[in-house]
Amino acid sequence: MSYEQTAVTIALPISDRQRSYAFYRSGLGFAVPGEPADDGVPEPLRLILGDSVRVMLIPTGGFGWVLSGRHQAPAGQSECILTLSLPTSADVEDLIARAATAGAVIIRQPGEQPWGYDGAFADPDGHVWQVAVTDQFMTTWP
Repeated sequence: MSYEQTAVTIALPISDRQRSYAFYRSGLGFAVPGEPADDGVPEPLRLILGDSVRVMLIPTGGFGWVLSGRHQAPAGQSECILTLSLPTSADVEDLIARAATAGAVIIRQPGEQPWGYDGAFADPDGHVWQVAVTDQFMTTWP
């Protein structure tokens, strides 16, 4: 039996709502829908990455509640890599530069790799984002 997905939400733990909001909204220019809560940040704090992909940024206490006692990775350790596909190498370079200006740690400068053109950064909470040029391999998955 298979299920048709209508949307995917990726949840990431964060330590500071204001910092994460500023990084993703102002620094990277990602869409952050919703009405501001008392602290001026939309609740829930989520990013729109496409028609059916969202990233939910959850304070570490709430994230721990969802994990139901499982340990989350300590800061600086990544259990997954989030990949954004962009049309051109110039777009990759621009987003990596914007991330650096907004406070990201650049893990890999943009450049040609055996699998294509990409770069990578860690957000203020240490989550790793790979930014790659969209290629036929990535766009022809069933």
